Amino acid sequence: MKMLNFLTAGAVALGIAASAQAGGVLTAPEADWTGGQVTCRVLQFILEDEMGYKVKRITMPSGPGVREGIRAGDLDFACESWPSYDSTKEKYVKEWGGDGSVAKLGDVGIIGASSYYVPRYLVEGADAPAPDLKTIADLNRYVDLFKTLESGGKGRLLGCPAASWECEDTKRMEMLGINFIAAELGAETAHWAEMKAAFARKEPFVAYAWEPHWIHAALDLVALELPAFDKDKWPATGWAKDVPYNYGRPDLIKTDPEAAQMIINSSLSNNEQAAMILAIDVDGRDMDEVVREWMAANESVWRAWIPGSVN
Repeated sequence: MKMLNFLTAGAVALGIAASAQAGGVLTAPEADWTGGQVTCRVLQFILEDEMGYKVKRITMPSGPGVREGIRAGDLDFACESWPSYDSTKEKYVKEWGGDGSVAKLGDVGIIGASSYYVPRYLVEGADAPAPDLKTIADLNRYVDLFKTLESGGKGRLLGCPAASWECEDTKRMEMLGINFIAAELGAETAHWAEMKAAFARKEPFVAYAWEPHWIHAALDLVALELPAFDKDKWPATGWAKDVPYNYGRPDLIKTDPEAAQMIINSSLSNNEQAAMILAIDVDGRDMDEVVREWMAANESVWRAWIPGSVN
């Protein structure tokens, strides 16, 4: 069970015992991306439906303003902070050397990762044309499989949609000696559309993607192994992994110990979040309906997050 680093088990037990009456109002910001909204909806529904709370949602931009709202006591908790985008964690979050004025309430469970992906039918199964394709270096063994009219004698890799993303796909290929060119389609919509079309035709392709993302719920993809991230060797390496966390005011564990502990205990996987994002962003379904459907199908998972709950 995940715990706040600055609290002893005895203090948590004391706080829970002191909380004779659950409930009250907790204020949390609405995330401005689907994954963060899904994470918070799950927590909100558990707090409201199972623990007697009312969660008041505030619309505001993600970022430093949320941390300031937590430090001021105007917000009680927030969902899914990504360390690579969090410019304040070293100032406020104890786990990164901060002053503890913002408390880490456990990891979300999802793991942020970027890589180059190929369809599983390409590398697995009796008829797989590239069964030994496991790493980016292995691409050189299958150049002919990925050649197109526009790539000449090289293989074609679908890189990040735009140069402004600074993925450095072409430079990575050059530094690693990979005989491929990187194509940029200029827009995410075109990027995912090409992947889906090639997958539907069972054609070979290798493309940049990240997790969690709905594309992994739509297509069965396998990540190629890249050299471990090294900022001094970038871009001749892969990307660093990112482990997002939930967070809140540091005294939440004292004022609302069971709520805080439930948030700490919670954990969503990449696959679980990706499937919900697909249903919402691609299929156009209502977010609350999708989240409640997941909860109905996974009651044993989320009920175990509630302190003292018996499945």
